[in-house]
Amino acid sequence: MEGMRYVVEVEKAREATQGKPSMGPVYRGKYQNDSTPPPIDVLNSCWDIFRSAYEKFPTNAMLGTREIENAKAGKYKWQTYKEVYEVIQKVGSSIRSCGYGQGVKCGIYGANCPGWIISMEACNAHGLYCVPLYDTLGAGAVEFIICHAEISIAFVEEKKISELLKTFPNASKFLKTLVSFGKFTPEQKQQVENLGVKSYSWDEFLQVGENQNFDLPVIKKSDICTIMYTSGTTGDPKGVLLSNESVLTAVSAILQFLSSCKHSLRNKEVYISYLPLAHIFDRVIEEAMIYVGASIGFWRGDARLLLEDVAELKPTIFCAVPRVLERVYSGLQNKISAGGFVKQTMFNFAYSYKLNNLMNGVGVEDAAPLFDKLVFSKIKQSLGGRVRILLSGGAPLAKHVELFLRVVTCSLVIQGYGLTETGAASFAQLLNNFDMLGTVGVPLPYVDACLESVPDMGYDALASTPRGEVCIRAGTLCSGYHKREDLTNEAIIDGWFHTGDIGEWQPNGNLKIIDRKKNIFKLSQGEYVAVEHLENVYGQSSVLESIWVYGSSFEAYLVAVINPKKDALERWAEENNITKDYNSLCEDPKAKAYVLAELVNTAKAKKLKGFEFIKAIHLDPVPFDQDRDLITPTFKKKRPQMHKYYKNNIDEMYKSINNKTSA
Repeated sequence: MEGMRYVVEVEKAREATQGKPSMGPVYRGKYQNDSTPPPIDVLNSCWDIFRSAYEKFPTNAMLGTREIENAKAGKYKWQTYKEVYEVIQKVGSSIRSCGYGQGVKCGIYGANCPGWIISMEACNAHGLYCVPLYDTLGAGAVEFIICHAEISIAFVEEKKISELLKTFPNASKFLKTLVSFGKFTPEQKQQVENLGVKSYSWDEFLQVGENQNFDLPVIKKSDICTIMYTSGTTGDPKGVLLSNESVLTAVSAILQFLSSCKHSLRNKEVYISYLPLAHIFDRVIEEAMIYVGASIGFWRGDARLLLEDVAELKPTIFCAVPRVLERVYSGLQNKISAGGFVKQTMFNFAYSYKLNNLMNGVGVEDAAPLFDKLVFSKIKQSLGGRVRILLSGGAPLAKHVELFLRVVTCSLVIQGYGLTETGAASFAQLLNNFDMLGTVGVPLPYVDACLESVPDMGYDALASTPRGEVCIRAGTLCSGYHKREDLTNEAIIDGWFHTGDIGEWQPNGNLKIIDRKKNIFKLSQGEYVAVEHLENVYGQSSVLESIWVYGSSFEAYLVAVINPKKDALERWAEENNITKDYNSLCEDPKAKAYVLAELVNTAKAKKLKGFEFIKAIHLDPVPFDQDRDLITPTFKKKRPQMHKYYKNNIDEMYKSINNKTSA
């Protein structure tokens, strides 16, 4: 493929052989200082990341939380790297005193806080497997993970204790020690002790290993350091095994990428920790921050107060998922619209002027310094006033939102791409580069990428415009799935991890994600949706003949096109004194509301998650058919064709939802 400016070809394309699909050429990203020795050359484990930072920057502020006085949040109070190290030593000694050592599984359940990082580092130091549990997980998923991973000891946020206790008695077959970041009530202590489980408040646990010394084990790069469970879709959550090498390589990739772009991370960086540490995206970013001796300030755990925390902390690096950035975008648009004619005119002129300069290759710092000061400074202040890098990941960022943020935030906006299985750090846009708008950029250092043809979907990795499943080979790759060799062998073939995402190489070497290989997709907040599973669940409703569920990675909600049961809809109309023919009923707002209410009842009865609820529907009186190329001869839905056919209806449904939510 001609004109691939930002990647270098390292292996030639391979034709289809022995039943295997063809694969396109293998590419790597081009970087200015590929010869720079990576940090992993001198580190062996995740513990070494913290240990080396502690040795270099002992007096640097490391972990900060806001002081609360008279129910009001004040300044950030900080623990230095030396102070954190001393607490980690105590936690590690207490873990070992309880009989837990290398290879034991340790759970961490709760929102981001200093205790979360300290517990993780104690696990890293003593070779325990850290098993994060999303603080949004319910008791069912928590119970599954505890039992599947065989977690022996768990650290838990105080307000999540009651939820964790719902996993008993089953979880107590494995879980024998509980440590609260706060305290236990007497009733909670009694409940766990009746099951033979020991419980400690944070302060109590720090004393358990007092005056005891334990040698740290020898930890190899190949040793597993964490089992990160991805959200279950068609089945139970999958435990992704990540080695020390996976995390170290991901951190190295981030550091070398930014260094190559002349925006290296520094020990004066300040980072706001609010994205879940149980997710690989935030985990590797925070590991990178620790490596350079940066400061990590924690939010208060309330999305409504996030920007207040940001304003107080004044971070230099801000990471977000698209849903957060879309809210920022919507809020700014509303403020701009509410301004008078003069303010709007000045904003539009400044926006157009700066955008034109950016698109012509001028760096963000030099594109419009006067307008940055006069027009965009208030927007910059809304993120604390010091953000220099804004990184979006977890799901695709809408192109118009990305473009807007590049102009108005006075910071470098980067969109990245990766999965838990690939250590998060897989692709990223080069800084100050408008060629990459709307794409995920190029492979990060230490990452090889190629496309594999998907003949059933019409995607050809060897075509003039290469399209196919994105495959990744890298030191960041996971070691497989815990206790699921079948899934490991299905996902990792000949050293290549098959992502399930369909990519398209752009002429200049950028990658654009255009589809999903399987009927599983991600909503804008990062939740995975198994569409066929939902269609089976909703299909049990008595008012449906057939249903096609759709979700966009740029939207937070699901919509659906439905063939109602004619007799059920006509019976409802008769009972409600509505005299319309069937086709007209399908256009009636009251009929739509009735069918949607029935779907909600089904969702509640089947205990679907909130993001699996359908928020808007279109009723089609004509059954899905072959004449419109919507189904196969065996009645399977042709999803790409259905999306094309119903595109206008989809746009209208999302428009109606967004109008309601913004009202």
